[in-house]
Amino acid sequence: MTSGSRSPVATLGTATALATVVVALVAAALGGTTPARSGPYCGNGCVVYPYTDVAAFSPRDYWWMYPQSVLVVLALVLVICVHQATRVVFSAIAAGFAVGATTVLLTDYVVQLTVLQPSLERGETAGLSLLSQYNPHGVFIALENVGYLLLGAALLTIAAAFTGPARLELGLRWVLMVGGGLTVAALPLFAVAYGADLEARYEVAAIGLTWLTLIVGGILLARWFRRPPALGA
Repeated sequence: MTSGSRSPVATLGTATALATVVVALVAAALGGTTPARSGPYCGNGCVVYPYTDVAAFSPRDYWWMYPQSVLVVLALVLVICVHQATRVVFSAIAAGFAVGATTVLLTDYVVQLTVLQPSLERGETAGLSLLSQYNPHGVFIALENVGYLLLGAALLTIAAAFTGPARLELGLRWVLMVGGGLTVAALPLFAVAYGADLEARYEVAAIGLTWLTLIVGGILLARWFRRPPALGA
């Protein structure tokens, strides 16, 4: 790409980076104001097994999943745009991790929104305990753990695609490396510390780190995509 032009990748990357920042802020606002109904962070009136007496909390407790679903898709598009712009092996590996993360997380959230939520509202609760988002050691949390581990790996790996000495690339490298690295490292650390009582501890930490990394990283990436000389493609 010549220094005086902007490629479709740069245009899409800039738009996606800015959209990622906005959606991450919305997801953080909704997720951060959704009370913990069960698990280690629940205070009073906690939901207990079978985790299905929760119709009163619907749809409010599911609102955050809508922007979060959009966010994981935007993160995938963002990683692919970086890969198209840099064409290095690390960005290709990151894209693979991002595809896996998006597949797992989007499936997890769609099941909650289209299966669990309407079933709970209708009182059709048979067999839902293991799938309920209120089950701190259920399928929902397990899939989130896998999904955010993969997304953290994608962010950590994509950091290696920014090799330039400019302050912007250095900032991107550090933000993505620290955010992604902490997300990846947190799972084994929490697993060792809490064992079978891991519950939602990693999920909460990983989502928070993901929000922070994508907000700060998205701002920096929007600037990076607007600088044609930084794009080697």
